[in-house]
This record gives sequence, structure tokens and C-alpha cells, in this order.
Amino acid sequence: MTANEKWDKSKLPSRYVSVGATSAPHRAYYYAMGMTEEDIAKPFVGVATCWNEAAPCNIALSRQAQSTKRGVKEAGGTPREFTTITVTDGIAMGHAGMRSSLASREVIADSVELTMRGHCYDAMVTLAGCDKSLPGMMMAMVRLNVPSVFLYGGTILPGKFKGRDVTIVDVFEGVGANAAGRMSDEDLHELECVACPSAGSCGGQYTANTMATVSEAIGLALPGSGGPPAPYTSRDEYAAAAGVTVMDLIRDNLRPRDIVTRKSLENAAIVVAASGGSTNAGLHLPAIAHEAGIDFFLEDVCEIFQRTPYIADMAPGGKYVAKDLYEAGGIPILIKALLDGGYLHGDCLTVTGKTLAENHEHIEFPTDQKVVYPTSNPLSPTGGVVGLKGNLAPDGAIVKVAGMKRRQHRGPARIYECEEDALAAVLAREYEEGDVLVIRNEGPKGGPGMREMLSTTSALYGQGVSDKVALITDGRFSGGTRGFCIGHIGPEAAEGGPIGLLRNGDIIVIDADKGTLDVELSEADLAERKAAWQPRKTDYQAGALYKFAQLVGPAYKGAVTHPGGKAETHVYADI
Repeated sequence: MTANEKWDKSKLPSRYVSVGATSAPHRAYYYAMGMTEEDIAKPFVGVATCWNEAAPCNIALSRQAQSTKRGVKEAGGTPREFTTITVTDGIAMGHAGMRSSLASREVIADSVELTMRGHCYDAMVTLAGCDKSLPGMMMAMVRLNVPSVFLYGGTILPGKFKGRDVTIVDVFEGVGANAAGRMSDEDLHELECVACPSAGSCGGQYTANTMATVSEAIGLALPGSGGPPAPYTSRDEYAAAAGVTVMDLIRDNLRPRDIVTRKSLENAAIVVAASGGSTNAGLHLPAIAHEAGIDFFLEDVCEIFQRTPYIADMAPGGKYVAKDLYEAGGIPILIKALLDGGYLHGDCLTVTGKTLAENHEHIEFPTDQKVVYPTSNPLSPTGGVVGLKGNLAPDGAIVKVAGMKRRQHRGPARIYECEEDALAAVLAREYEEGDVLVIRNEGPKGGPGMREMLSTTSALYGQGVSDKVALITDGRFSGGTRGFCIGHIGPEAAEGGPIGLLRNGDIIVIDADKGTLDVELSEADLAERKAAWQPRKTDYQAGALYKFAQLVGPAYKGAVTHPGGKAETHVYADI
């Protein structure tokens, strides 16, 4: 591990652009950027970030990338930094911009793939901050299968409002409280001004922090790297360590598909359930598995959720934010608790070259904290997220139950054909207690884009009725959603699924303990309605969202847009 190490590039992709007489034109470009012959003779490491000025989630990534590059250089490699897009859910939320969110995951993975292929980089470190950028980067790592390390950009610090910690979800819920007359305009303005005091991703166990937890449990990130908040300088040291580690992975030829296996995917699902994580993991874990050619669908994820204890008291269902978890010992203490309880596959390989159990063998579970409980004394004996099936969801659905006291609901359907209509009705209090609000035509194809419904669910919570009504959709929810909210219903309405056949007043029955979601209609009733059903044409008949709608598969398989690892005839790393 030295800067003067001599490298044999005969089996590295960068040989095509750096070795021999035919690479003279390529080397001319490198000299133009200040590279030396010594730089060109080393492995090329892509340092891929989602840096932008869209939101605090991404704003610290460029800084951390510089530390990553320093680590690569010190360990004998040549870093090549590049960026890709992000769509930040918090800003895209509640309007048509949210249609771009899930599609951005595919664009992130695709653009990283094309950059790596086009320039023949040998390895990569990926840095991500906002929700879809984390799985997008991990998907690219598994797809390309070059030695890779993932690095999370870090959580935001909690805001302070009237003496308590707050996050962005409190602001979304404040909108509903304000509409219901439960919060003044002045308090809402004060709340919005203090809720987000630093760089970093949304502070609870929402999608970004959920997928950061996954990155450590699945083995693609260094132990402990998901914990420090974005402003902390310790993040820069993890970034440098990621740069050093990726060089070790090149030497050892240890690749993402050696790490991402069926067992490590199960580990990932276990930490999501144990931490009360985002329902979006039900989309992202199947999508990551798909890149490796592994069948790991929503039903598999939910089966694991059902047998995993809920042990981390994290927002939105619990008391604490990601900074609290970090101060208690970070993601490693969550993993340690689950290892000690016998819930994780400890023999799974990680980017350290060691197994998950070896990485955590010296961790002592702290007893002087209340963020993470031992598995012998869980908050709940089953996970914070539950899968549902029934005649209304033959392909499945998902609900976060962390922190919920009520797990059954029976009531009449009140149907909306898009989120905007539902949000307007909620803000106007045009519903009755006991109703089941149905938002359809928001699935991957039908949206298109499978929007999150945080504005609507937060408005219900802010009005104090989230325990008195239910909401179901073929769209999805933010990791910040709480209340009786069921998403990912499949088949979606655009495919003629039962949710598209519902009528106002139909009685819907939900039982999160039994894992069922049904409408009180006979098979004959549903068949008669299906025969009269016509697909709905969207306004997106050109551009990226049109392309996404044509290619995207069902939510239970991860809403992916290409055949995946099973169809490959070659892997980029082996060119």
C-alpha cells in the first residue's frame, strides 16, 4: 500500500486508455489535466458523488470527495472525480416534481455505469446523501462489479423548536396542524426556520438513514461510516479511509458481488425492520438484488420483517434521531445487538475483507443508552414494517407499524385519482373519521414515477387524525410517514389491479397483525369491474418520465427498468 507501487494493468479496464501505443491520444488528455506518467500507470478510481446545491443532503459531498481522493492517492491510486444527479425528495414532495424521484434512482445508476464504462475506470468510491441516491449508487456498484466502497454523506443535525428536537417531518406535519388551526402561522414560520440547521440528510430513520444503515449491514460501507453527521470532520476521515480501502479491494480483487449475496440482503432487511426503517427499503433491496441476478422481492423482504424484533427507538415512530444513534455508538451497536441475538448472518463478507461478525467482535453493546434495545427486550417482537396481501393487493403491499398502537381498520373507501386531489381534500377536512383514503394511479407506470405521499400523510398527522383514518395507495411513502398508511399496492391501478377497480363506499379491511388487505367484494364483482376497466392515459408522453413508464417493472420486484444480472453475458469489471 504505497504510492510508488508498480501495477500490472493487464487485467484492469484502464489498460484500454492508459497502456501501449494505441493509448497515446488518451494519455494526451490526461497530461492536459496535469496528470503525470506515474499517475497514468496507477489504477484509475472513479470517485462518484451526487453533489449539488438542491438541498442540504448533498451539499457536503464535494468536501468529502476531496478526502476520498486523498485516501486513494495515499494508497497508490489515481482518483477521477465525477458527479451525477439527485432529485431531493423533501423539495420534490407534494407536487409533480415527485414523479422524478424514483426515476432518478435509475438515472443515477445508469449515469455512473456509463461514466465508468466510457472512461474505463478500475474501481470506485460512491458518495450519496439523499434518498434515491443511496440505492442508486449501490445498484451501480453491484452492476459494474468493480472493487467499490460506498460512503454516506451523513445526517443533518436536529433542529430545536420550543425546547425539543425537530426534523423536516415536523414541518410537513406542521402544515397539517396549521390547516387544522392547531398551530399558528407564526409558530409554523419559526419551525421552518429552525428545523434544518446544517448540511446532511433528513434526521430520523427515514429513507436516507435507513439505506445508510443498510450500507453497513450489507457490507458495502466501512463499519461506523454511516453514523457521523454531515458537518462533523470525522466524516472526512471515513472518506479518506474509503479511498484507502478501495485500493486494498483492487489488490485482493474483492468485488461487490462477493459481498452482496442472498444472506447479506437478508441482513439488510433485518436492520431495516429492527430500526423501524423506511418502507422504501421494500423497493430498494429488490432493486440492488436484481443487479446481482438474485431474486429477492417484496414478499421476501416482508417475511424477514415479520420475524425480526423492532429494537431501535428512532423517529418517526420513536423518540430519537440519527445523531442520537451516532452518539450512542452508531449503526455498529444496532448490528452488534442483532448479532448477539442471533438474527444476522455473521459470516457475510464486507469491504474490510473481514466478515460482518469479525468487524463487530470487539464492539461492546452499551447499556447506558436508550436508543437501541437488546433483542431480549425489544420495543416490539416483530419488525417496524409489515407486508400485506389480499384480494386488494395480490402482489403485496407494505405498511410501517413502528410506533403504531392500532393495527386493524375497516372503513369505506374515499377515492382520489392523484395525490393533489387527496391533499386538497385533507386540508379542507373533506373526509370522515373511519374512512380509507385511496390514492391511485400513482404507481411506477401510472404516475408515472410512484410518488411519495408525505404531504398528505403529514397533513393527516398534523390534524390529529392519523389514528382515525387509513390511507392506501399504489404509490409510496416517505420514510418520514407515520400513521395507518399502506403503499406499494400491486398490481397498480395502471395495470388493472384491484385498487383501480374500487368505488367510493367500498368497504376495505386492513389487518397488519394478520398481514391482510382486502375489499369486501366477491371475485365475480371484481371480475365484472375489470371487464369494464380502461387504462388511464397520463400527460407524460415524451421525455424521461415517458421512458421510465415504458420500461419500469412492478413495485414488488423493485420497480427496475432493465433485465438485471440474470440476463448478462458479461460484467463490466471483466472487460
